[in-house]
Amino acid sequence: MKRNEYHARATPITDEVRLRHLTVDEALLKLDNYLNDAFTAGYYRVKVIHGKGTGTLRRVVNERLAEHPLVESYRPGEYGEGGAGVTMVTLT
Repeated sequence: MKRNEYHARATPITDEVRLRHLTVDEALLKLDNYLNDAFTAGYYRVKVIHGKGTGTLRRVVNERLAEHPLVESYRPGEYGEGGAGVTMVTLT
């Protein structure tokens, strides 16, 4: 495959990543890759959609965000943003 064809087919980076229905390991890998890609693409704020469920995924996502070098701050989503099912992240 030619280089131009690969880039044309690559999924563009958006301001949100969906982690629902993934295992913890899958979600953390996807989150790390997404944060790096979003930072490189120039995003300042992004939304991490982890769902409500049992709260396990939200907990491990927040633990990873707390130690991630590209994350300046994060907070739970508010009304109209997705509530407890999302975390809003500010990148450095």
